[in-house]
Amino acid sequence: MTMPPTPRGALTPNRSLADLTWLRSGGPADWLFQPADEADLAEFLAALDPAIPVFPMGVGSNLIVRDGGIRGVVIRLGRGFNGIETTGETVTAGAAALDAHVAKKAAEAGLDLTFLRTIPGSVGGAVRMNAGCYGSYVADNLVSVRIVTRQGVVRDIAAAELNLRYRQSDLPEGAVIVSATFRAQAGDPAELEARMVDQIAKRDASQPTKDRSAGSTFRNPVGHSSTGRADDSHELKAWKVIDDAGMRGAIRGGAQMSPKHSNFLINTGGATSADLEDLGEEVRKRVFQQAGITLEWEIMRVGERLP
Repeated sequence: MTMPPTPRGALTPNRSLADLTWLRSGGPADWLFQPADEADLAEFLAALDPAIPVFPMGVGSNLIVRDGGIRGVVIRLGRGFNGIETTGETVTAGAAALDAHVAKKAAEAGLDLTFLRTIPGSVGGAVRMNAGCYGSYVADNLVSVRIVTRQGVVRDIAAAELNLRYRQSDLPEGAVIVSATFRAQAGDPAELEARMVDQIAKRDASQPTKDRSAGSTFRNPVGHSSTGRADDSHELKAWKVIDDAGMRGAIRGGAQMSPKHSNFLINTGGATSADLEDLGEEVRKRVFQQAGITLEWEIMRVGERLP
């Protein structure tokens, strides 16, 4: 592969990505680039051979990197991209800021982004996937995002241009989100904090938060996140159709569908990415046989399988 340009940030060849994903599996990237700042990222992408693919990677919370690794350059933002600022009714957060930290910082300023508190991962991924829970989504609060295009051009994009929908968005190919600006309703800081404490307690009671997982494995067939309301129907929830197909607790190698929450794929220890993905595909097959429903992956799967 053509050598990439020399940046000010860290550029590491043949870098294993397993320790950068929550599932702790997967092969190496040809190159891992950790830019020093926005200008460094823009200059690097502008000089990079257009034939070399790039993959922006967050904190790996909703990701399976296949065992053969990723060809091209993986871009991972860190320090310099995790700031959080509140002004009036807006919150601007770097793409590497953790969703939970954004929710807490906003609450301290009396701004309600509490739905982000229990969403694993960082702001860049939350925007790309239009993350949401309890009936609220990024799309409900997002004002704009700042990106660096594959060509190295810095642009601000209004939220309306992203066509945000359930777990999807229309970002330009190869674009890297560097920050996002949200508008939030005002609230009492103490009440917002109490709401988040309650959300965390409910999450920990129902989800395998102490296991190696990547959050929800499949999108809900009903087409939206759980609302948390008393009248929320379970019939077309991913976990319910997985249960009905007899796949709660199913095992393949070191991979398992969590006995605690059957829409969570977990690494019980030593699972390969093939174990994890193949178990997920077996779940999809069984659900289709049982209910005629085709589950769609919520976890992003990237890279090459080993022969």
